[in-house]
Amino acid sequence: MRAFVYGLMATAAVWCGTAEAQQKTLYVAAYGGSFEQTMRKEIIPAFEQKHGVKIEYVAGNSTDNLAKLQAQKGNQQIDVVILDDGPMYQAVALGFCSDLAKAPIYDDLYDLAKMPSNKAVNFGAVGTGIVYNKKVFEENKWPAPASWTDIEDAKYKKKLVIPPINNSYGLHALVMMARLNGGGEKNIEPGFKEFRDKINPNVLAYEPSPGKMTELFQSGQATIAVWGSGRSKALADTGFPAAFVYPKEGGIVLASAACAIQGSKQPAEAQQFIQHMLMPEAQKSLAVSAGFGPVNKKVELTPDQQVGLPYGPEQMSKLLVVDWDTINANREAWNKRWTREIER
Repeated sequence: MRAFVYGLMATAAVWCGTAEAQQKTLYVAAYGGSFEQTMRKEIIPAFEQKHGVKIEYVAGNSTDNLAKLQAQKGNQQIDVVILDDGPMYQAVALGFCSDLAKAPIYDDLYDLAKMPSNKAVNFGAVGTGIVYNKKVFEENKWPAPASWTDIEDAKYKKKLVIPPINNSYGLHALVMMARLNGGGEKNIEPGFKEFRDKINPNVLAYEPSPGKMTELFQSGQATIAVWGSGRSKALADTGFPAAFVYPKEGGIVLASAACAIQGSKQPAEAQQFIQHMLMPEAQKSLAVSAGFGPVNKKVELTPDQQVGLPYGPEQMSKLLVVDWDTINANREAWNKRWTREIER
């Protein structure tokens, strides 16, 4: 009897070892911070259970993860990459992304989600606009900011915070200032002039770190900022009196995109994972826990869950889109000029 039991145990051990050996591993490179926590707790477990796949999460910002793809060219270790929309356009142009597999889920998405190349898809959106300390504004009897040009008002001297233009929020501000003064992505000169002459005197810091931006608001040093709807929501969720507005000229969409990597060792599972992130359940989790406006039309959020997010066909249609092809072709030169003329 004992020999029989040992035999069963040995057989079970071999079977388990074989099952483990056969389990596929999918490497997903994406943002860290609160996004990573949402992915690990609410998105990844359901996918692993359904598909019998183990996901290894590679945390990093968009710049870092794009650099990883470039370093691994010809021998990719990443199967799915998640990047901001601007860097994703670069990833597509550099040939890192496979065509998206056809699936019914893509019929449920807003047009804003679909990239022209069909090699990547936007799975969530936030809007770039203006964040302000509602309590300070009420105490000073200041009207809520309503226009992009409001950040030029002298009453915000050394109270304004803007990320630099190697960050999408700062870049969006530069583009909008160019557009409002006769230029645009193809003529950025008016944007630089507006920053140099009218906005710079008000700037306390060109701050790229979300954590430090939050500290500047909480310490009372910052009163107003160019920032994202998702960041504003996260700040407000701490109990801070943060309010967010889309300027009357329009907010700019900052989308987060996913693509399956060309040369992935798990191409089918990579496509399935992207589709999983677009399902209503995952989209709702990304909205409620991570502050991403859902791109799936079938997602339903309560009024409280909608606060601070771009949500529904009306808001999605009003978000402006920038010309990333033109921006990416000039961004290095703009960054150098920014360092030389603005943030010096």
